[in-house]
This record gives sequence, C-alpha cells and structure tokens, in this order.
Amino acid sequence: MTTFAPAPTERYLLAPDLVADPYGHLDALRESDPVQWSPLHHAWLVTGYDEVMRCLRDRGVSADRVRPLMDAVPQGAREDAERAFSILSRWMVFNDPPQHRRLRQVFQEAFAARAVARYSAFTEKVTRAVLTRKAAPGHGGDLMADVAKPLPALVFARWLGIPPTDGPSFWYWNARVADLVLGTAQEESEYRASLQALVSLEDYLGALVERRRAEPGDDLISQVLAEGRVGDTVSEQEFVGMLTQMAFAGGETTSNLIANTVLALHTRPGQLAAVRAEPDLAQGAVEETLRLDGPSKMSIRTAAQDLELGGHTLRAGDRIFLVTAAANRDPARFPDPGRFDVTRSGATHLGFGFGAHFCIGAALARLVAVCAVRTLVSERPGLALADPARLSWQPSLLNRSLTALPVHY
Repeated sequence: MTTFAPAPTERYLLAPDLVADPYGHLDALRESDPVQWSPLHHAWLVTGYDEVMRCLRDRGVSADRVRPLMDAVPQGAREDAERAFSILSRWMVFNDPPQHRRLRQVFQEAFAARAVARYSAFTEKVTRAVLTRKAAPGHGGDLMADVAKPLPALVFARWLGIPPTDGPSFWYWNARVADLVLGTAQEESEYRASLQALVSLEDYLGALVERRRAEPGDDLISQVLAEGRVGDTVSEQEFVGMLTQMAFAGGETTSNLIANTVLALHTRPGQLAAVRAEPDLAQGAVEETLRLDGPSKMSIRTAAQDLELGGHTLRAGDRIFLVTAAANRDPARFPDPGRFDVTRSGATHLGFGFGAHFCIGAALARLVAVCAVRTLVSERPGLALADPARLSWQPSLLNRSLTALPVHY
C-alpha cells in the first residue's frame, strides 16, 4: 500500500506568497497525495507526473472549459458574451477528439519543425534589432517590456502575416483576450473590453483571410489556404476562429518563457557560465525552464465520465486541475528535480502538455526563446538583474508570468 506524507493545510493557490513561489506547496501536495479534492478550488488537484499523464491520455477527461469561462462573466456583461464565446468554442484547445483532431490537422504542416525553421534567420535578425534598439549595454531597463514581449510579437506577426501598420491594434486585442482566457479580468468593464476585443480580433482576421485569398503571401494564413482544407475539412468560420487562438497563444507563452529563462540563468551563475561557454546549451536552458519554472502552471479539465485515478473516484462533471508545475518536479520521474541543469536529459517534461493537446506552437516558441536567450547570453555579457529580491508575478492560476524584470544591460 502506498504511504503518503501528511496532507498540507489547504491553501488558496492565488494567495500572494503562492503566486510568488508555488513550488514548496505543490511539492507538499504531491507528496501527501498526487490526487486530492480541494474544497477551496472546487476541483481535483492532480500533481503527480504519472497521474497527470493518465489524464492527458484519457478520453474520459475533457478539455472543454468554455462553459466555466462563460460562468465567470459578470451578469451585466453577458449580453456581450454570446458571439465571443462562440469564437472560443472553435478553439481547438477547448475541443476533444475527434473534433480536436479535425481542427488541428488544418495547421499541422504549417507548425511542423521544418516549416518553422524557415523563420530562423528572420528571428535572429529581429532579435539583434530589438536588442540594439531596446537593450543598449550600460543602460537599465525592463527585460519583459524591452525584449521578452516585443520579440515574440514581431516574429508571430510576421509568421501570421500581420502588416506592421496593424500591429498596435492587433496586440491590444490579444492582451485583452488574454485577460479573459487567463482569468485576470475582474471588473465588469474589463470583461466587456475583453469580450469586444475577441470579436474585433475575429473581424480583423476574417478580413485578413479574404485579403490573403486574393493576394497570397509568405505566411501561415496563405500556406493553409493553399493546402485547400479551408472550406473542405473545416469551414472558414472555424478557420478564422482558430486563428484567434493562434494569435493569442503564441506571444504570451513565449514572452514568459524568455523572461523566466533569463531569470533562471541569472540567479544560477554556474549554469549561466555553462551557456556562455557553449551557446548551444541555450536549448537546454529553455527546456529546463519549461520543466522547472515554465510559463504554464496547470491546465483545467473536466471529468466527462466517472473515472478512477490514484485510488479516488472522480465523478462526471468534476473539475480537474492538471498541475504540470508539480508533475514536472516529481522525483519519481526526474532525478534531483529541484536542480536547474542545462545538460539534463531523460524523462519528457510536460511544459507544453502531452498527446493530443501537446502545444501545436511548441516549435515556434522554442525557436524564438532559444534565439533570444542565446543572443542575450552571448552578446550582453554585462546583463545583470537589478533587484531579484523584489520581483513580482501576475496572479494567475494558469500562467507563470513576471510583471517586470528590471535589469542592467
């Protein structure tokens, strides 16, 4: 019979100290029982690697969480919500097989590593341009605002085919959509702004699809249209709805991955020295960040039917938090799991999920993050954290995102 450590005191995962550093509490949860019901969160907290993997593979565990998002909208903003949530219902991340597979296949070729690799030279050029403009040696700044946010935005806009003149509106809409999906919108006015932004983003991308159909370019939209699946295996409405997911998902995740990796290296001088001596280890640094302190802490699922997990019966309709931030530190899977090691190999981390819902944009996020980290380490040897003891993090159940990263370049 499995013996667990005593259960820790129930804690709200958005308590300020757990937003700042959730890992000790998450380790304690996993050690006490990798599957346990949280009355405070009205959800099962799944923290063990094998248990999270089981849920990611099990068709009895559903990714459809549009309804819970809708339930969180204040009553006064509901009238604005119908079309916005119709758009979210077309996001493949909120769909289960076989619908998810049908939607995902439309983008499979465009997201393959060989297709993404075509953007390597552009990414390197843009990275150096951003550093020259925003990160001059000898000056201070906020690495989040100077590098981590604008760099993915520029690469993702080029990849999607967003004209530079449309960039400000496009990224404003994305930021507001993030507030809705990640649960950071709180006031009724914030919900209204987020819902309207999602509608505006879909209108804009729908018009852009029409432009690319008439005048194809070298971008994602043109490539998918040329493959002939839009209007065949998926409708144009489904395609445009999924483009709103692509627009939202890429920039946020990659920005946080860059910032968290820079923070990890600059608080571990030995690991920073290793990457500086061998710049290709920037890839290992990014992978360790995804495992140890990645941009995603958990994903939310629902039990589609009763299922047994870790000696517990989860009932149909129960909410499930798949806490990958805890699973990625499971000592049963990762030797010395709390150590940040840029040369680590072995077990697969869950920083980008697994299986059917493995992040389709992982190759592009890795390309941009690795390029940014390698270039910063190699070309900004004087980079130092301005005040690592006073960093703050966005309060989010799902994301691990710094509010700012003050540095000296």
